[in-house]
Amino acid sequence: MTALLLEGVSKYHRRGCSLVAALRGVSLSIGTGELVVIAGPSGSGKSTLLAIAGTLERPTAGRVTVAGRAVHQLPDGELSAFRAARIGFVFQQFFLLPSLSAVENVATGLVYRAVPAPCRRAAAAAALEVVGLGHRLDHRPGELSGGECQRVAIARALVGQPALILADEPTGNLDSTAGAAVLALLTRLNAEGATIIIVTHSPEVAGSVPRTIRLRDGVVEHDTASRP
Repeated sequence: MTALLLEGVSKYHRRGCSLVAALRGVSLSIGTGELVVIAGPSGSGKSTLLAIAGTLERPTAGRVTVAGRAVHQLPDGELSAFRAARIGFVFQQFFLLPSLSAVENVATGLVYRAVPAPCRRAAAAAALEVVGLGHRLDHRPGELSGGECQRVAIARALVGQPALILADEPTGNLDSTAGAAVLALLTRLNAEGATIIIVTHSPEVAGSVPRTIRLRDGVVEHDTASRP
């Protein structure tokens, strides 16, 4: 099954009287269970591609299918519900609420699914156990290291068992040791069946995954899946 399918996707942003192309006719397919890096220099279109894959932005042209559902023309309400149910996000800045404990932060990933509060806590605790933080449930972000905060963010993305996990520079704010640990965790989660797309500037991250898609000037410059 295909987790993500882009067909002729273009995205233009208006700047004054001009249109600037962020993506230009991008077509790619990512299968269920793949671990893929989207790489490229600043301005290449990486973040725009991730935003479109995550249904946070709509393409100017082209088709987007996530987990078998054509999402590019869904009404806003349906799109929000689909995103909450099927896509998990991991951000470079963590975006954890400082006043909430680790388990409460993870449980916020289930709020928009109408899951009862006791069930949310149980699921969040289980997700933190998966990422190795079962002993830190009641610690707040200020009491955790950067690597631990990123693990909490990964648990929040995992808690709803999404079809697709999108990670935007997940090691960017971490030292090399913590970054390697987070990458190892994502690799393990992928081996257990998770479909994960990572956007990164890091050559080390790009060199450690099975498939790298490199963008330049809004087009796919190279895809290691196409190697003979």
